Amino acid sequence: MDNQQIIRFIHIILAGLWCYQGLIPKLIFTSPDEIAVWQWIGLSFTQATLLGQISGALEIIFGLLFIFFHTKLLHYLSIFSLIFLLLLIGFVIPDTLIRAFNPVVMNISMISLSCIALMLMQQKTTRKSG
Repeated sequence: MDNQQIIRFIHIILAGLWCYQGLIPKLIFTSPDEIAVWQWIGLSFTQATLLGQISGALEIIFGLLFIFFHTKLLHYLSIFSLIFLLLLIGFVIPDTLIRAFNPVVMNISMISLSCIALMLMQQKTTRKSG
């Protein structure tokens, strides 16, 4: 298996995870935790629900970008977003970090996949120039 195949596999996994996170806990079954995060900044329940659903749609779009574009920028955006979201949820609803199936596991796993893809992309660039 060459680097390109591994990178494509990582992109498919990241696309699926981003799409799942946008679809299931935000669009189909709007999570109370999602609503709580938006209410924390002062929005009403209705506004928080709507923005939670909009953020879900944006996560799905972001996930689909991994299918169509294989760029370092997507990985950097993913890493930055996942760190930001983890810090935000840790600040707003800290007990989520100690629950079973918590965001630490998901976010660190997704960050790790992007780091691996970036290392493989760098390795490919180094081979071409060397």
